Amino acid sequence: MSKECKKALVLLNMGGARTKDELRMFLTNMFNDKNILTIKSDFLRSLIAKFIVSRRTDSAWENYEEIGGSSPINPLTEKLVSKLDKNLEEVYVSQAMRYTPPFASDCIEELEAKGIKDVVLLPLYPQYSTTTTKSSVEDFEEVANGKFNIEVIDPFYKNETFNNAIVETIKDTVNEYNEYNLIFSAHGLPQKVIDNGDPYEKHVNEHVEILSNILEKQGLSFKSISLAYQSKVGPMKWLEPALDKELEKYKDQKVLIYPIAFIVDNSETDFELSIEYKEEADKIGIADYKVCKCVNDDDNFIEAIKDITKLS
Repeated sequence: MSKECKKALVLLNMGGARTKDELRMFLTNMFNDKNILTIKSDFLRSLIAKFIVSRRTDSAWENYEEIGGSSPINPLTEKLVSKLDKNLEEVYVSQAMRYTPPFASDCIEELEAKGIKDVVLLPLYPQYSTTTTKSSVEDFEEVANGKFNIEVIDPFYKNETFNNAIVETIKDTVNEYNEYNLIFSAHGLPQKVIDNGDPYEKHVNEHVEILSNILEKQGLSFKSISLAYQSKVGPMKWLEPALDKELEKYKDQKVLIYPIAFIVDNSETDFELSIEYKEEADKIGIADYKVCKCVNDDDNFIEAIKDITKLS
């Protein structure tokens, strides 16, 4: 029996490719995003995007092939949506991805067909950035064009229930905490984005401090706790320290990585962290290298979303 819903919860995220054509679509849409390539001219941005896509698609697809030819973000988000839909009594749950289907337009068409007018947007980025949160919210609002009463959920990295879900994930990954160096790995950004007022670095630093305090209170004494940034591309200055440089400190030691900027596992957790940086760790001589899963559709995270959105 389908439930009657007057309100919708829409999860926002970047998306991920299921095929090589979708990877080309992902890269094309991302580099045409004015929040990613902050160039005023749409025409110039489009030219640059075409150049980057032509250079990067084949090599990027090789990475996808190593994780089965499809980003895990799609089935995992579908599971999260389904689980939330069952847990929220009078709320319809859907998703809108930024760069690959289902797009905001698909979601909006679905909501209109159901006669829903009130929409809660939950960007699945714990910390705010113009490159993620702003981009996804603007995209949905532009396509919606005033059709809904929209509430946007603020960055939720300070939420206690969410952070306890993260700590449980960390606890499930290793037992001998004092033998491991815990590195919170965040997706990197060019330094100029931060210099232009983006609060992402500040939010990430605050999040690491919050989680470190929870771990300490629970008696989980890691050998060390640090923050590093992954995914640097190109010659410009990015946020530091870079994860590959941070790993160099831990020859003959054990390392545990937690992907602090991600909610749902994707190519950057399953390939970049779990395969690419693992190869770097092996070259360095790290004794053991483990990567935590994201919270995904964990029951603790379901409770966190209910707390964050105040929906039931």
